[in-house]
Amino acid sequence: MPRPPSRPVVFPAPSAGRLNVLTVALSTLLGLGPGMAAADDATTTPAAAKPPRPPATGKVERLTVTSQRVVGTEPGGGLIRVEDAAKSVSTIGTDFMRKQAPSATAFDMVSLLPGANVSSSDPLGFSPQTNISVRGLGGDSLGYVLEGMPLNDIAYYNGYPGQFADTENYQSVSLAQGSADLDSPVLNAAGGLMSMTFRDPSMRAGGYADVSYGSYNTNRQFLRLETGQIGHTGIRGFVSYSHGYTDNWRGPGHDERQHIDFKFLREWGQGNRVSLIGTWNTMVASYYPPVDKSDWQAQGVHGAANNLAATYNPNNAAGGTDYWALYRQPERIAYLAAPARFMLARGLHLKVTPYAQWSYGNDPGGTTLGDAGLAGGADAVVRSNWTQTSYRSGFNATLDWQLGNHDLVFGYWYDYSDDSEHQPFTAVNAQGYAPDIWVDRISRTLLDGSGQQVDAGSYHMISQTNALYIGDRMHFLHKKLMVDVGFKEVMLDRTGTTTSGGVQTAAGSNSATPLPRIAIRYQITPRHMVFFNTTTNFRTPDESALFGGVTASGITTQLKNEYSVSEELGYRYNGDLIVGSLTLFNYDFTNREIQTLLNVNGAQVDSTINGGGQTSRGVDVEIGLKPWHHFAPYLSGEYLHATIDSDIPSATGTLATRGKTAVESPTLQASAGLSYDDGHFFGLASVHYTGRQYSTFMNDERMPDHTTGNLAIGYRMDDHAFLSHPEFRMNFINITNQHYLSGVATPTLTKADGPQYYVGGGLAVLFTAATGF
Repeated sequence: MPRPPSRPVVFPAPSAGRLNVLTVALSTLLGLGPGMAAADDATTTPAAAKPPRPPATGKVERLTVTSQRVVGTEPGGGLIRVEDAAKSVSTIGTDFMRKQAPSATAFDMVSLLPGANVSSSDPLGFSPQTNISVRGLGGDSLGYVLEGMPLNDIAYYNGYPGQFADTENYQSVSLAQGSADLDSPVLNAAGGLMSMTFRDPSMRAGGYADVSYGSYNTNRQFLRLETGQIGHTGIRGFVSYSHGYTDNWRGPGHDERQHIDFKFLREWGQGNRVSLIGTWNTMVASYYPPVDKSDWQAQGVHGAANNLAATYNPNNAAGGTDYWALYRQPERIAYLAAPARFMLARGLHLKVTPYAQWSYGNDPGGTTLGDAGLAGGADAVVRSNWTQTSYRSGFNATLDWQLGNHDLVFGYWYDYSDDSEHQPFTAVNAQGYAPDIWVDRISRTLLDGSGQQVDAGSYHMISQTNALYIGDRMHFLHKKLMVDVGFKEVMLDRTGTTTSGGVQTAAGSNSATPLPRIAIRYQITPRHMVFFNTTTNFRTPDESALFGGVTASGITTQLKNEYSVSEELGYRYNGDLIVGSLTLFNYDFTNREIQTLLNVNGAQVDSTINGGGQTSRGVDVEIGLKPWHHFAPYLSGEYLHATIDSDIPSATGTLATRGKTAVESPTLQASAGLSYDDGHFFGLASVHYTGRQYSTFMNDERMPDHTTGNLAIGYRMDDHAFLSHPEFRMNFINITNQHYLSGVATPTLTKADGPQYYVGGGLAVLFTAATGF
């Protein structure tokens, strides 16, 4: 479709009084007063196309410029784009992201893509109790990268999307369903790679603001300020801040989050670019307890057995340990990276990404000292904390040398991490409140007779990763044929100590794993492409498993490293109206590692099951229509056949699991979306179906299928004075208010072991008003 003609916009040149007008307008906007207006992002208006602001003078000049804002132009409403990689990958664009609820996370963004299955606990994206699986592989089997910086939890490999970035600051979110890139700084990505990029700062000063209010007393405010070009330095940047609050949609409790993102960028010459990006996040979240199937069927969403208690009662059936305030989860993180790209000579480029991270969190629960097994423990209720403090730093360097029809890659990744976990206890008062949920003062925790902190167990782990990689991307037949070969050697050294009773006090492991790969792509015609690839991956067990601790199987032997080989065979089509792909895939796993949760003195702690061998085969398909009369539909689907290839040992003997269907592997998934955007009125309707999936290795219990739908409608105005495309939007999440189980929280060996499930969020409605300026 041709782009609509550009619209001339006339506005007065800025003057000294403009700052006062801007201040008043923003105050009105953030207060939801008559001046509120809605969303436009500076990313959608190429900054380079806007003229620089002239210096303020005593005269009032009138300038006429042409607005270059482009909306509603992406295939499938922003859910698909033309790809040329020799592997399966799907990328979400701004057309789709800007129509989502501002509180939506990166997981929510990719939930309609082929193979993606998001298990959420609340409808608005606040709760950290969320997970994602891709082609039946859990979130701990995916790599998460923000502009070249790894984001996985260093101990358990999980990703926490609420920490990554604010939705308004994403330029794109992509999901490679089959494998990570050769130069990606991840080592657990058998399930693929989620790659996120920040928007680039604007060339001119300004900003963007939005406010939201909706169901469950949800309110959220966001403000981004753009510096524009800073003097004659060539540096430009943005800094954003957001605050969000929501009550629990089921059971008692509330979540509150504050978040800061920033990016500063300097570009010069041909391909030289250095940026500094950072994220700071602090949050106190409530807990949504997972449910077992019998309680869910008997009592549903609001049943007492499926929710925490709203009041503290030490005389109830749980002895008061089910009081919601005992489960409040505080966390803080800070990420910092400096991605850089330099052109050293013609055809020779260097990419370097140094990074540093810090995180702290507490995953608490209610218990009694007697239940905790401490000597002389009484029955008094205490808050059982599980604290984790992590430090991480490293860098990834890649040299790219284009030599004739060869594109040679040489790289090195180094990563150092220090992770400490402890389980101290905090006394509670007569109302059930603990004085310090952060547990950052020893004096506020329980102490023994000698004045030492009572600690039910601890882990301290230091890990160092060294990875060398080399690749050659070769082009033939006038670049119609591309052959990409690569090799990566990953060396991981881990040493640690523990004070947990009954477990060895020190442990270590050293792994050196060669990971070869090959990919082939052939451009049959400008519209038709085929590709094939073979990739190898490995991952080490979770941190706690290194010490031989009791896992969900009840066995105390150390787990082995997982190793996998995957293949993809795919076809892509890029026509005048349709963009689509079809991908066949196959995985072969040895020592398949599957994450579950264990209750340790009331706290939910990650652990690992060795699922033995596994074979997963299936097909992914996605199709998007380029905008036609402003409409852009999208369809995606997956068929998956995943089987266990070996019998699994348990505490009571060997289970006959060979030939059973793998857990958390729905046979069928499908999504559909329909977008409309004429530059003013816009809307997006989507529906997602997830088939039944087993929650036990013996296939004696399974989670039922479910279908959910979302709707977004809004209106985008023309520029008005200094306001850029004010916008009003309504988001309806789970619009039919389905009550459903969204995912398997604790896969187990058999039904008798009691698998548990996440409960999907109910209906939520969110109104957003936003504007650029």
